[in-house]
Amino acid sequence: MPHAELKYSADLEIDAEKVLQLIEERINVHDPAAGECKGRAYPSNVYHHTHILVELSLLTKPHRDAAFSEALREDIERAIKECLCQRCYFSLAIKYSDALYMTNVFDPKSAEV
Repeated sequence: MPHAELKYSADLEIDAEKVLQLIEERINVHDPAAGECKGRAYPSNVYHHTHILVELSLLTKPHRDAAFSEALREDIERAIKECLCQRCYFSLAIKYSDALYMTNVFDPKSAEV
């Protein structure tokens, strides 16, 4: 399951929920098996210069190579910038998890730990 985090200065006019939805949609265009993308947005009241940092974390998979990553990065950058209406510094990072990363679903109603 991919994960997206938006970290941005509080003066940036942005619909973070829309951006997180767009990120999920764009990931699934490039990798239909990716599924849901967990997301969080962190506006900061303490900042220096108007900016946004978008960090995406994905599991390592054979088809997620350099060409995949570049195409995904360009598509997500374009989609997010279409949501921006003011000048800001923009950063986007796509990171792949290592072999020790694990992700699953916890359900207290389940007997599994």
